[in-house]
Amino acid sequence: MAATTIPHLANDEGVEKIFVGVKEFKCMGARAPYDHPHVFLDMGADDQTLCPYCSTLYVYDKRLGANESDPKGAVVTLEDEAAD
Repeated sequence: MAATTIPHLANDEGVEKIFVGVKEFKCMGARAPYDHPHVFLDMGADDQTLCPYCSTLYVYDKRLGANESDPKGAVVTLEDEAAD
């Protein structure tokens, strides 16, 4: 069992680039009902990755925490998922 949960990220605003504080996460496109298949992305040694579904460019920023993004609000919380 994993010690931590994998963050889910959503690009509701349709921005080209989102800065994140993690290198492993799931992109879901936008929040339901406008989401795409939730795809696991791993930057590995790189500092950026592109989602193959929505073409959002995710860029790692070590100044951000695991639950932070720029622009704000891209990290999907349990409250967001409960509202669906």
